[in-house]
Amino acid sequence: MAGRDASVLRPGDWITYDGGDHQVVALAGTSVRLRSEDGAESVVLASFLMAAPDFSVTGTEPLPGLEPSGLLAALPEPVRDAARDWERHVVEVVTGLPPGAEPGTSPRPEYAPASRSLVERAQAKADELGVSLRTVQGRRARYAQQGLWGLVDQRAVRMSEATGRADARLVAAIREALDAETSTSTGTRSRLILRVVKMVEATHGEGVVPLPSKNTFYKLIDALSTGRHTFGSAVTRRQTANRPQGPFTPTFADRPGEQVQIDSTPLDVMVVLDSGLTVRADLTIAVDVATRTIYAAVLRPVGTKAVDASLLLARMLVPEPMRPGWSASLRMAASRMPHRRLLNVDARMEQAAARPVIVPDTVVIDGGKVFISDTFIRACDRLGISVQRARPRTPTDKAIVEATFSAINSLFVQHLAGYTGANVSRRGDRVEERAVWTIPDLQELLDEWILAGWQARPHDSLRDPFRPKKSVSPNDKYTSLVAACGYLPLVLRGEDYLELMPVAWRAVNDYGIRISYRTYDCAELGPYRRQHSGITAKRGLWEVHYDPYDLSQVFVRTQQGWITVPWVHLPLVNGPFADFTWQHARRLAAEAGLDNTNEAAVARVLDELLTRGEHGPDRRSSKVVGRTRTALPVPTPPATPRIETEPEPEPESKASVSVADFGVFDAHAEAERWI
Repeated sequence: MAGRDASVLRPGDWITYDGGDHQVVALAGTSVRLRSEDGAESVVLASFLMAAPDFSVTGTEPLPGLEPSGLLAALPEPVRDAARDWERHVVEVVTGLPPGAEPGTSPRPEYAPASRSLVERAQAKADELGVSLRTVQGRRARYAQQGLWGLVDQRAVRMSEATGRADARLVAAIREALDAETSTSTGTRSRLILRVVKMVEATHGEGVVPLPSKNTFYKLIDALSTGRHTFGSAVTRRQTANRPQGPFTPTFADRPGEQVQIDSTPLDVMVVLDSGLTVRADLTIAVDVATRTIYAAVLRPVGTKAVDASLLLARMLVPEPMRPGWSASLRMAASRMPHRRLLNVDARMEQAAARPVIVPDTVVIDGGKVFISDTFIRACDRLGISVQRARPRTPTDKAIVEATFSAINSLFVQHLAGYTGANVSRRGDRVEERAVWTIPDLQELLDEWILAGWQARPHDSLRDPFRPKKSVSPNDKYTSLVAACGYLPLVLRGEDYLELMPVAWRAVNDYGIRISYRTYDCAELGPYRRQHSGITAKRGLWEVHYDPYDLSQVFVRTQQGWITVPWVHLPLVNGPFADFTWQHARRLAAEAGLDNTNEAAVARVLDELLTRGEHGPDRRSSKVVGRTRTALPVPTPPATPRIETEPEPEPESKASVSVADFGVFDAHAEAERWI
């Protein structure tokens, strides 16, 4: 075939390259020696030469292109058959024989290359098919350049708009209406059509823009809303709209602590508050990208505060202690982590659980107030940790922690009593009545599960580089990376842990220290009572640190060191309590008519509250009273007069409980009266 030699470069050929003409002098491996018209010689790599935009061989036809096999397969069968028929005719014109001819077959006389020229053979084929010579010559030229694709009827591959012949003004209005549906509740196509018609008439006038039929309108909307979930899940629609335009970039880390991602989310489980009410709990976790280790996890019944992030940071930098009742297999000494090496640095590793202690280099956070607070930023600056903020509404910037939340829900939360499911459509009947876990109990259970169910479980994203098909656990990945990069974490001391706690400036009086109507006192405060702390900027007050999750004691900084001061009424309380528990106890004391500034009275209420929370909610009284207390008073409609003349005796069980005092309409009791 003509043009076949054009794909071969030989010494002596003239080529166009780098804006001038050059002659190929020699070929040596992948190198080409060129001589320009003015006699200058150069050596160029063949791959670089042929990739040049202006490269061409002088006196030859352009290099043929490969056939687009995918486009050919997408053509209708009649179109492909017609192209193959033309291929047989063109090959017979060029070679004298049709494709697939048996060896030794003689060409027909009018197509014999020995006796007929190419033009004569083309004219014979034009007479045979009843077309012009120009048609045959054009098909032969396109076949030489494009192969079978050059013989395809181009009308069959013509691209058409998805909107068809719809008016451009109508299409623009539909696109604008679809964009407006991103943040609104999901509606129907008929609602969208009504809005589009109003937009078109308000912009261009009534009757100016032609409107299609209802069926065509539906097809047009479906074509323009493809992939946008306009009429599906509102959550998916918003997530799709918030996706970045660029490609997703996976997050990589080669050493422990190189990048740590922190985030908060509500768990899909109902927990029991100390008041007997059931609510969802917020979970804040920190995940190491390199090892997928969950540094720390903190549960709260309400929105996370700024101090929670700093306390989470403190828990990341100290060993996880073994607790009573935990299996000995959860000890760090029983794992494959470098326990002895760490024990030589910190003696606390002797009683540590099998959770790595990793000092982060970079922490990735979102724009939540809990993470951008001064408390958290100052703590990271003091520890030399870089803080990187994710872009607004871009969860892909911290995709690792987002995926970890999903894994916690599927591996842990769904097995708990009171599991609510991912959404309302997956929620069971009366889930609140199945809730039995309190925040402290669930926190201890979660900490134990992280050691037994997460750190020791093979993770699909952690692979052995020498055995890619084998996944490893976060603890094993930590062990291998420590051996590879020589990582030795220097964990926080007890004094450093206290520095991350919130601060309150108080005076040391004769009765001790008063914080939020709580009194703390001990014998060690004797030399400092009624004394000036020496800090003039704080008017001589003393620096007091406290843990909002354990208010049973505070820590006072003195020139001689820290003093641990217990709460004076701690013997009245049967367990540790948090700040939100204390505030709730004060509200209960005020509602009971007690003085909520009297810490002894509040302590008794707190003890009763914690005891009730330990044994679970009272389903017959605590929940009903707690919910009824927050309801608006609704007047009870008068009951229908009874026919009996003698009043029925009222049961004794109802004598002490009167729902009417709360002004709430009881539908079940009223239904019985109307029977």
